[in-house]
Amino acid sequence: MPAPAYRRVLLKLSGEALIGSQAFGIDSAVADQLAQEIADVRALGVDVAVVIGGGNIFRGVAASARGMDRSTADYMGMLATVMNALALSDALERVGATTRVLTAIEMREVAEPFIRRRALRHLDKGRVVLFAAGTGNPYFTTDTAAALRAMEIRADIILKGTKVDGVFTSDPLTDPAATHLEKLTHLQVIEQGLKVMDSTAISLCMDNGMPIVVFNLRTEGNIRRAVCGERVGSLVSA
Repeated sequence: MPAPAYRRVLLKLSGEALIGSQAFGIDSAVADQLAQEIADVRALGVDVAVVIGGGNIFRGVAASARGMDRSTADYMGMLATVMNALALSDALERVGATTRVLTAIEMREVAEPFIRRRALRHLDKGRVVLFAAGTGNPYFTTDTAAALRAMEIRADIILKGTKVDGVFTSDPLTDPAATHLEKLTHLQVIEQGLKVMDSTAISLCMDNGMPIVVFNLRTEGNIRRAVCGERVGSLVSA
């Protein structure tokens, strides 16, 4: 069994990772499988932090958000990420992992407020830390939140789980001629307008030398393979 290649990782998941075959919401079977994979990585001695989006929940109310003030809609999306983080935390606890949910919007009854030193302490104690509510600010995506939190906890790498096998020249789900890119730089992502993370997140990673592995989350065992340094998906680095 390969040894872990990283000491501390930040796993970035879209809300759709929990959606399964449903139109929106949380598929408990999918959450359980994802939790088991994360717990397996934690069992290797790797510190794991997670940032999860809220698209699976917010998609259900997106029609209501049309015409709404952008800041209000963004705050609604942040609340959706808290729901996902709590669901994943519960699934992780049921497979034996110890977790903490830290949120950028204070709601003490359901989660701890995000404090950097507290997050580091939880990681040092072997807990899986789930960061919710993005950065706590409108106009910033959970991609940017993932990049920011990765810097703050001194992660070695960002693992971005998607529904395709890495980075392609175009969307492989709609373009059969899309070419897979195994290695590329942050600057190439920005210059070519590739859909890895939003430009703010990529710029932050580029400025701080943070590598990103983009991989297919739907392939069982890929999280562990990425953590162990195996070639999965695409590597974005300096």
